[in-house]
Amino acid sequence: MPPPFLEEIAAAFPAAENSLDPSTLTLAGKGNLPSWFEVTDLAAASMGLAGLMVARLASPTRDEVPRVTADRRLASFWFGMTLRPQGWKLPPVWDPIAGDYPTKDGWIRLHTNAPHHRAATLSVLGNHNEREALAPHVAKWEADDLEAAVVVAGGCAAVMRSLEAWAAHPQGTAVLQEPLIHWQTHEGRDRLPQLAPPDRPLRGIKILDLTRVLAGPVAGRFLTAYGAELLRIDPPGWNEPGVIPEVTLGKRCAGLDLKEREDRQIFDSLLAGADVLLHGYRPDALAGLGYDADALRRLNPRLIDVCLNAYGWSGPWAGRRGFDSLVQMSSGIAAYGMEMAGADKPLPLPVQALDHATGYLMAAAVLHALQERAAAGRVISAKLSLAATAGLLSETKRATLHDGLAVETEADIDPAIEKTTWGPARRIRFPLTITGIAPVWTLPASDLRTAAPAW
Repeated sequence: MPPPFLEEIAAAFPAAENSLDPSTLTLAGKGNLPSWFEVTDLAAASMGLAGLMVARLASPTRDEVPRVTADRRLASFWFGMTLRPQGWKLPPVWDPIAGDYPTKDGWIRLHTNAPHHRAATLSVLGNHNEREALAPHVAKWEADDLEAAVVVAGGCAAVMRSLEAWAAHPQGTAVLQEPLIHWQTHEGRDRLPQLAPPDRPLRGIKILDLTRVLAGPVAGRFLTAYGAELLRIDPPGWNEPGVIPEVTLGKRCAGLDLKEREDRQIFDSLLAGADVLLHGYRPDALAGLGYDADALRRLNPRLIDVCLNAYGWSGPWAGRRGFDSLVQMSSGIAAYGMEMAGADKPLPLPVQALDHATGYLMAAAVLHALQERAAAGRVISAKLSLAATAGLLSETKRATLHDGLAVETEADIDPAIEKTTWGPARRIRFPLTITGIAPVWTLPASDLRTAAPAW
């Protein structure tokens, strides 16, 4: 039997001249993340599929397709935080007032990690710096009304809904009708055969990365392991200190202001030289900056465009800001955990599995598109969403809770020292083994805007 989730995920990819062979993927490792859903299976399958795509790209003739092994235990850990600082500490992941709050008629989650999202939320609820001070003001609201008010103000919030309520919601209905991955084939053919050595199948591939927290950065981190050159671009003032050390491994990080003429000229030049564009802008947001699909094609007809959003690409919420923790609340995942555990508050997944799984699916989409461009000259693009991944995971709801993984040991951690911007660190061992293709990150994790915006 193929690994759980693998058939459903593989079916989201169009048939290629060099099709996937699921029999070349082996699962190893024991245990499951403590969840009411099959999170570890999703981790192993999404990472395993990305590994199969690497193997396929490295063996275009199929004479000897490398075998892939995915360690379920290590994949579970890689769906969390992999970095283990040596003599220093990571900053907090969450803003002090971010989290779940009771309302008059239910629960709501406020996402305030970004300063402008925090400001938008407080413009509705008043200027409070601690949860204890904010909670009484949240409690005065009905959940739907507060969610709407925060969203209108430019913030991020999500009411806790049940699985059934989400299925009946206009946005839940819309997402249910969407594919896991939207594909688009662009006009014209231009074969660009892969010239990289089999052990570094992405060497020479340039990826321009506009993604932030967390799925897109996970995709880019994976692709740099196999030779891709990735340049991350952030706007002025953006920061995400709790996750930057985790996700910038293998990348160079630069900054540009796409509202400034000189920076736009630099960006245009970068786009013209890129093979892949990764971005997480909501529908029409990139177009609003002057970079709609037609503009991208004019700048670079060979460009592979892979993007994601939170709530899907159709329906009334297609343009809504969102994050993994919010989609878990909206889609019924947190409510189901709360119900099954008999808890007195929302019970989310033990990791941000929607982000991570979607990230590895994005990486697989990039690899598939590169293979199609090399073999057939087709230039294709892909769109994914956290909500679609949530729908896939929701189908695996359980009546019993998984016991959890054995405690992390020294054997789980790679002995290599990574000299990050913040200090030395080690990481959890990488879960994938691909015959003849070792993951190698040539750059340690670095802070944002520390590199020049140039290839």
